[in-house]
Amino acid sequence: MSNTKSYFFCGIGGSGMLPLATILAEQGAEVAGSDRALDQGRLGAKFEYLQARGMDLFAQDGSGLTRGEQILVASAAVEDSVPDVAKAKALGCARMTRAQLLAELFNASPRSVAVGGTSGKSTVTGMIGWIASELSCDPTIMNGAVMRNFADAEAPFASSRVGKGGLFISEVDESDGSIALFQPEIAVLNNITLDHKSLDELRQLFGDFAARATCTVWNADDPESVALMKGKPKAVSFGFAENADYRAVDLVEAPLSVEFRLLVKGAEYAVKLAVPGRHNAANALAALAASGALGLDLERAVAAIGQYKGLARRFEIIGTMRDITVIDDFGHNPDKISATLDTLKAFPGRVIAFFQPHGFGPLRVMGKELAEVFAAKLDKEDRLFLCDPVYFGGTVDKSIGSDSVVADVNRMGTVHAQHIADRAECAQQMVDVAMPGDRIVIMGARDDTLSAFAAEILENLRR
Repeated sequence: MSNTKSYFFCGIGGSGMLPLATILAEQGAEVAGSDRALDQGRLGAKFEYLQARGMDLFAQDGSGLTRGEQILVASAAVEDSVPDVAKAKALGCARMTRAQLLAELFNASPRSVAVGGTSGKSTVTGMIGWIASELSCDPTIMNGAVMRNFADAEAPFASSRVGKGGLFISEVDESDGSIALFQPEIAVLNNITLDHKSLDELRQLFGDFAARATCTVWNADDPESVALMKGKPKAVSFGFAENADYRAVDLVEAPLSVEFRLLVKGAEYAVKLAVPGRHNAANALAALAASGALGLDLERAVAAIGQYKGLARRFEIIGTMRDITVIDDFGHNPDKISATLDTLKAFPGRVIAFFQPHGFGPLRVMGKELAEVFAAKLDKEDRLFLCDPVYFGGTVDKSIGSDSVVADVNRMGTVHAQHIADRAECAQQMVDVAMPGDRIVIMGARDDTLSAFAAEILENLRR
């Protein structure tokens, strides 16, 4: 696959933009971009990475757009008043969203796997991608998180991979409805739970997603998926349920790993993962079922998934100091946070949980459900800290904030929950109360500085 077009990414450092820009650059396209974080002097290493791959970066002032044949790639939410958008409009440049561009590339691929669902998309995408790579499929992979198996000193932001094998593996997003753009050979449906949209909207989106695929791989443990896929042909199920086509039994959890026996069509395989938690066992089942649907050798796929290292910010151990462990995690909706807390609470030790909501809008949609999860999963000996939601500017209704979630948690549960508006002050409080044996977990999304925040906490513990 080659591409000789010219693209300009407005917000090129974003978790969905960076890997797509990298794929296009490696396919031979001319790629440039701007980013508000670049203008603000944040995340310098990420932009150096892009420049090292031949991408020109500009201030977000319209100066990077100079000719009409450039294609502007920008979120639909980016307003016309943004200088890049205004300049592109004046020049007559075509405009695409990230999802439209990704779908164009994905749908043109001879073989394809699209991974959808409320939770676990990035992990399952990384798992399938690693299996396919190890089994010599040479896939192209589009992910929203850094895949640690593909990351090294030369490629620290490896959230994508470009291959020549004709197989495209990508996570697809339901939150903006763009999942409707994709025409997958194999559709993976992890789960359907509340996040950005109502359940009625999600049922429609995921139902149509499954209907467009040649084969759907779906979660037999998820009630919504079970109802959606009832009586549907061209489907393969996975889970712990007795009727699952790819079934896990005899699950054994450890603090940093999990293993189980996989039963498929009368055969049995011993699966040992180097990532923890029952939810990752479920993710592995999805990945192995998708690999089977691709026609890959299952015994070799099981061996490959045992070497899967995980994703950045998915229960990533930052380090341990004074017998206090700091963990960086992407948990940001009720389902993801529940899985993370379940993994932590499966073993002894107090949990000090920090959560930065990924916007005021999401709190209006799922604030009550978030509070219910924290109240149910954390005990009276644990501690919970919430700072204000991440906010990068623009107009937004701020009437429901972190304080309302904390108030609900304290009303419903026994955990001591605090709202401290300033993130740095939260960090100081956590370091002050931490004791040997504690696990400090940093949770949140849409803010790349959270990893640095977790590292700072570890350094403060050392001091």
